[in-house]
Amino acid sequence: MESRNIVLITGVSRKEGLGYETARQLAGDGYKVIITARDYKKAEALATGLQQENLDVLSMGLDISNAESVAQCAQEVAGRFGRLDVLINNAGVMTDLTSSVVTADLDVVWSNFDSNLLGPWRVTQSFLPLLKKSHQPRIVNVTSGMGTYDDPVFGFNHFPGVLSTYALTKLAFNALTVKAAKELKDERILVNAVCPGFTATYDGLKEQGARPVQDGAKSIVWAATLPADGPTGGFFRDGIALPW
Repeated sequence: MESRNIVLITGVSRKEGLGYETARQLAGDGYKVIITARDYKKAEALATGLQQENLDVLSMGLDISNAESVAQCAQEVAGRFGRLDVLINNAGVMTDLTSSVVTADLDVVWSNFDSNLLGPWRVTQSFLPLLKKSHQPRIVNVTSGMGTYDDPVFGFNHFPGVLSTYALTKLAFNALTVKAAKELKDERILVNAVCPGFTATYDGLKEQGARPVQDGAKSIVWAATLPADGPTGGFFRDGIALPW
């Protein structure tokens, strides 16, 4: 039986991404980390690179939009480890960059909701039996200040009327976090949403003021490593509660 805490992170397919850096930091803290992606070969290559740094990281295939893929991954984790201590719902998309409520293609809207809300919901349901076998279970939902009313830069009350689809998916994801936290409180599962902030995960974003990926990942790591008396049902950035 694995003695170290076991973490599974969805949507880890790019070395520049938050999932990869989160895996690096948690593995560096002694966690066994499972990184997953729809394209298994990408996750496998990233895991190999981290293993070469003497970090305990392995890869599995997981397409959060495919119920069969999610179930198979949960079965693999169950067969190999018998439990899961931390689930980090990191996978998501931002494919509707310019449309407003007025101009949005609703087929694209539905696809984004499937990836950003139903996908992590599907994953959470499938891995709950394994989380319930942990002594300190945690669920971390990676969301965004765009899914708030009052974020001073990106909230609904401040940001221009673009990226509406993405913002609405993240608002719903924040709400799902609250509902899940209340339902799972008696199971001792802490469920929190985290905004990593405007983070330089793509070329050119640093020049626009985005902060280093290492800093954004620290917010996720903070929520993943909360003590038993830590908060649940909250929305945080850098360990500080945010209004939403």
